[in-house]
Amino acid sequence: MFPQLFRFTDLGLLLLRLIAGIVFFTSGWSHVKDPAGRSQSIGMSKGFSIFLGSAELAGSLGIIFGVLQQLAALGLILIMLGAIYKKITVWHTGLWGDKASGWHYDLTFAIMCLVVLFTNGGRYVLMQ
Repeated sequence: MFPQLFRFTDLGLLLLRLIAGIVFFTSGWSHVKDPAGRSQSIGMSKGFSIFLGSAELAGSLGIIFGVLQQLAALGLILIMLGAIYKKITVWHTGLWGDKASGWHYDLTFAIMCLVVLFTNGGRYVLMQ
């Protein structure tokens, strides 16, 4: 319908990477900054919370800067699939959940990372 907008595809992919990366960075930072508190909130060990936070930080930097962005996106997808699995099987949360705590958020970010995985993040990356 609007083929003239195709020229902005790489800019759109950059914006997608930046927003997803910022969200993952802040999430990872909260795991690393307060591993005891975060481990309680997600029902995992303190060590796992530190590992999870470190993985989110590394993945977020990868997709933000476009360095090993497909590998970073794949890792972040796995993290989101783990979160979805826990919400469905352990917490018995539906897609929308109660009070906006469903797994729709996790699914959205998994799909955003899937776009990065499939497109290599566009042209505006540090490593092709």
